[in-house]
Amino acid sequence: MSIIHIVLFQFKAGIDPTVVKDTCNRMLALKDNCLHPTSQKPYIKTSSGGSDNSPEGIQHGITHAFVVEFASAEDRDYYTHKDPAHLAFVRTLDGVIEKAQAVDYTPGVY
Repeated sequence: MSIIHIVLFQFKAGIDPTVVKDTCNRMLALKDNCLHPTSQKPYIKTSSGGSDNSPEGIQHGITHAFVVEFASAEDRDYYTHKDPAHLAFVRTLDGVIEKAQAVDYTPGVY
């Protein structure tokens, strides 16, 4: 059963727009850069993201959102705790991200 992983970022005030764009591009590139530990092939099913454009005004500082789909909880757990490409990306966020949030769910499970 697939797992949907939603990541929300608030970039620090004053961060250069080129740094924001680079960070977002590198986040989306994880789809191709994260390799399964046994097959050595990309294992992220889908990945999308972009900057907030909601008119509701309840973002609480969140400026960018990403949605990543995994085939299983095991793949998601590898990604979050062990994948070298993902962990290296996370290390680059220090000094760039004010706030990050993640919410995961299994479609149809309430």
